[in-house]
Amino acid sequence: MNDDQFQSEEVLQARLTELRQDHADFDAAIQALSASPLPDMMLIGRLKRKKLALKDEIARLEDMLTPDIIA
Repeated sequence: MNDDQFQSEEVLQARLTELRQDHADFDAAIQALSASPLPDMMLIGRLKRKKLALKDEIARLEDMLTPDIIA
């Protein structure tokens, strides 16, 4: 690997860490809203869609960081 590959991998790892934290934050917000006496289901739905989009982005980055192994 050359320096560019190491730098881009570090950037991807940093982005992955950030996305995982955002995903956890959305999860906590959804749980808190769901526990309220009159939960705003539209807001919860929007947060769940954003959380799912983050999950997809996390999976995409993990795939980029995992080298292909030909068996």
